Amino acid sequence: MAEHEGQRESAAESLMDKITEKISVHDSSSSSDSDNEKFDAVKSKIFRLFGREKPVHKVLGGGKPADVFLWRNTKISAGVLGGATAVWALFELLGYHLITLVCHLSILSLAVLFLWSNASNFLNKPPPKIPEVVLPEKCIREVASALRIEINRGLAVLRDIASGKDLKKFLAVIAGLWVLSLIGSGISFLTLLYISFVLLHTVPVLYEKYEDQVDAYSEKAWIEIKKQYAVFDEKYLSKIPRGALKGEKKD
Repeated sequence: MAEHEGQRESAAESLMDKITEKISVHDSSSSSDSDNEKFDAVKSKIFRLFGREKPVHKVLGGGKPADVFLWRNTKISAGVLGGATAVWALFELLGYHLITLVCHLSILSLAVLFLWSNASNFLNKPPPKIPEVVLPEKCIREVASALRIEINRGLAVLRDIASGKDLKKFLAVIAGLWVLSLIGSGISFLTLLYISFVLLHTVPVLYEKYEDQVDAYSEKAWIEIKKQYAVFDEKYLSKIPRGALKGEKKD
């Protein structure tokens, strides 16, 4: 009898131990879940440059272009950047022209294929396989539709700015166009395009690597810009008469 009672007591103790273990595991998992939720909430409140809420890869559109810009494949990214550098050096440093280059490459390609096709009959070798290139109608329509949407969006923004509804946006666009005109007066369009291409291959990957530090400094800079804009608005912008605009809105 005593042995049976001891076995019952030990079984009860082991059962209680299992229950307490399950409770502790559940508490720890729930606490970890709550900690993760708190961490995600705090992380989402962190200032991100330009109000970014998605990863840099998603902001760049995702897919292969984003992989190239972020150097996911070093060989492909280096090859694309090297090709762009070669094209820029060919046109800018050597003074080559686009139409001349296209014509010379076309002449060389057609001459090689023509001679190869005729020489294959005498040499008893198969002629070159020239692929048939046909532009799909669906692809052309998608590209045209995307361009149409972006052009209409830009025209709508310009119309909104010209209507005088948003003074802040108007000043920002005027300043941006003025800076772009200064840059364009000093360098050619091809050089500007090449610089933009190089920046796309360097700035995003560096920002992705040091985004926490960059966002911290940009937050401080953004707060200071807001302060300066508030002072500028109080001294100058608020004194600009806007009676005509208010009357239009009421109508």
